Amino acid sequence: MGKKLLPLYLALVMTLAACGQPAQETSSPSPSPSPSQELAEPTPTPEPTPYDGPVNPLTGLPIDEEWVNKRPVAIMLNNLKEALPQLGQSQADIIYEVPAEGGITRMLGVYQSVEGVGKIGSIRSARPYYLELALGHDAVFIHAGGSEDAYAKIRQWGVAALDGVNGPYMSNSENGNLMWRDPERRKSYSLEHTVVTTGDSIIQRFAGYTNLRQEHEESYTYQMDFVPDGTPQDGAPAGQITIPFSNYKTGVFTYDSQTGLYLAEEYGEPYMDGNTGEQVGVTNVVVIKTACRNTGDKYGHITVDLSSGGTGYFACGGKVIDITWSKDFPDGQLHYADLEGNPVAFGVGQTYVNIVPLDSQVSFA
Repeated sequence: MGKKLLPLYLALVMTLAACGQPAQETSSPSPSPSPSQELAEPTPTPEPTPYDGPVNPLTGLPIDEEWVNKRPVAIMLNNLKEALPQLGQSQADIIYEVPAEGGITRMLGVYQSVEGVGKIGSIRSARPYYLELALGHDAVFIHAGGSEDAYAKIRQWGVAALDGVNGPYMSNSENGNLMWRDPERRKSYSLEHTVVTTGDSIIQRFAGYTNLRQEHEESYTYQMDFVPDGTPQDGAPAGQITIPFSNYKTGVFTYDSQTGLYLAEEYGEPYMDGNTGEQVGVTNVVVIKTACRNTGDKYGHITVDLSSGGTGYFACGGKVIDITWSKDFPDGQLHYADLEGNPVAFGVGQTYVNIVPLDSQVSFA
């Protein structure tokens, strides 16, 4: 029997059965429900227990206790268009993007924990201002080469720097050392775009680096505040943020109300993680403006002033406010405040810091 006819058939059978029963003169009253049959009061849903365990000092998110007081790892990331996609950057707790020579930018990915992070790269060379950012986190700095000034500052400032070019941290075989040239990338990328590491390699190698301090000193504290909803009060709409770094590079962040994240774009395309194939999304977007000047050397290197302070913007939850920023030279943390001098409260989650020239025409829509 067809599925459409079965309900009609059953209804007919029940109707005929009812018609064949003798009619009753009076209907019996419905029995009163016993106390046990009365509807019970609904059980109230218990309030969720607030999380009070260890948190990542860079995001405010839960983290294993063993990582809380670790020095984070700060890794130099190549951002040339022909070197994309980057790998593992979506799992960085903080991404700093800063101009370099020729209008290009590079990123510094800061990871409180690298557990579970796959390949990270491609890794490129250092400049002094990236060292200042790493020092602000008391981080272990991983790079592949550097400018002469960067090498001088590494020695002068006592940076814990692990170098894949002029140091014993590079291998030509996969996972043969802290860094290596990725065999897959070597098939289609220039050699300078192939240096990578992995979270597992960092953990394994660091276990044998007995001369490397891997914990913060007891007195060290991060000065970042996190709240469940960091949307700034009285903020202006910022559904899309456009951030020009140079004629070569403009960054765009578009707010996704479903996830509460700003999704990043560059070079007119989504900013993708080559490990996961997913677009980079962050809770907080910071822009700081500062002087970026050409040094006049033959390489076109620039200086980026990270100690004079200045103005900028903070966006979270689709809204933006004006801020001020400051940093002690060279190893102070970056501090952000609203125009009344109150520290910025970040939304729980990852942060993307854009450091741009003073004349950058940042716009919001």
